[in-house]
Amino acid sequence: MWKNPAMRPPVPHRVVVLAIPPVIGYDLTIGPQVLGEAVDAAGRALYDVQVVSLDGAPVAATRGYAIAPSAGPEALATAQTVIVPGTQVAGPRRDGTLPDDLRAALATVPADARWVSICTGAFVLAAAGILDGHRATTHWKYADDLRRLHPSVALDEDVLFTDDGRVLTSAGLSAGVDLCLHLVRTDHGTAVANAVARHMVVPPWRDGGQAQYIERQVPERADETTGATRAWALEHLDRPLDVATLAQRASMSVRTFTRRFREETGQSPGAWVTQQRIRHAQHLLEATDLPVDQVAARCGMGTAASLRQHLRASVGVSPSAYRRTFRGAPAVVDV
Repeated sequence: MWKNPAMRPPVPHRVVVLAIPPVIGYDLTIGPQVLGEAVDAAGRALYDVQVVSLDGAPVAATRGYAIAPSAGPEALATAQTVIVPGTQVAGPRRDGTLPDDLRAALATVPADARWVSICTGAFVLAAAGILDGHRATTHWKYADDLRRLHPSVALDEDVLFTDDGRVLTSAGLSAGVDLCLHLVRTDHGTAVANAVARHMVVPPWRDGGQAQYIERQVPERADETTGATRAWALEHLDRPLDVATLAQRASMSVRTFTRRFREETGQSPGAWVTQQRIRHAQHLLEATDLPVDQVAARCGMGTAASLRQHLRASVGVSPSAYRRTFRGAPAVVDV
């Protein structure tokens, strides 16, 4: 018996992944895999994920196989989040129009549902008018096509994913993993998202604003990479980490280190250090009760005022507001 209704187990959030042929198979599996791994402290599923097709039949993928859905289009009527993975469907991709069956299916989605696209799934959302006036992204290779077909979409092909409230979009392939981890993190906090990332053996957090495509050169010698120095810096964010200190740690000149660093990360050393400090501050705000001034000291920001300035510039909120938003709900106890 439940002594307190508030202690009942959570009702899983209903997610529908709409497979539109020919679907990008990799994209299609991201939502079920990432969200399906998210559980609460008692091991209970936090998402109910269904893969559906427009007619309930298997859906052809782009690489020579088909995927069997778990439900038909009727599942869209009860969806709380709809994910549209990448697709090569002709209408949305070629002229920005929707086939009648697809338009009818999308019309059954509840008005308050959250919309998510992965890769070229953005063409479907754009053709349905869902992206009008919203910031969005897609795979960099197809950005010009989306911009031409839908000039009312605020397209940014230089980012991994966008979060514009109830409309979220990602770039291609692995960026869909980043976006789905972002959903878990937003819905249930860092601890749950990190557990999912550990299971999948992927980084728990890549900033949505990170560049989609960085031209990297292979270092001529193994000892000329900056990887070991970056790993050391992550363990010593509370210390001064100017470029000279980092270059000395890497046994390189400042000029060589700076060049190598940019080749390998797409950022200057200073910008990278600031980004890592902000991420560490976010983690501390989410996972600890440390006062803001102590969070600032531990992440190398120095003062609470400095942390406040950097966090506002990065995510648009103060440390206290960030903590309230992303701390996550307490674990549900089964009694």
